[in-house]
Amino acid sequence: MPSSCIKVESKSLQFGDSTVDFTIQIRQADNATLVDITGRLTSFEGPAFREAIQRLLQQGHRNIILNLTGLDYLDSSGVGELVRNYLAVVKKEGAMKVVGLAPKIEEILKITQLYQVFPEFPDEASALESFPEVRRNTSA
Repeated sequence: MPSSCIKVESKSLQFGDSTVDFTIQIRQADNATLVDITGRLTSFEGPAFREAIQRLLQQGHRNIILNLTGLDYLDSSGVGELVRNYLAVVKKEGAMKVVGLAPKIEEILKITQLYQVFPEFPDEASALESFPEVRRNTSA
């Protein structure tokens, strides 16, 4: 899968006496943008996530795949950020899909019924193929 890194953000956020590492890495592959989130997604990290998605939308990126493999923790504020960003993408006539859900994160999405909103795929390749514009003509 050809991809090139177009932007990497790394945020170290202060939470009490400890520092929380939160990283957003953005890669471009075909006609979709892959957003890797590492660390926690709470009210402290939410604004950085929102800003990254808003910038992508302003740059014309509409097909977004969230890779949550590195997401360690998601609280109610983080769930709110996922929904807020999903709605922002949909309002711009885009699509947001997710890959790499850890069992605890998947459970949260099921409890909140958001698993019905966020299309989940087993890997990035499957998610990329699900975008009609990304499908390649394989006939010779």
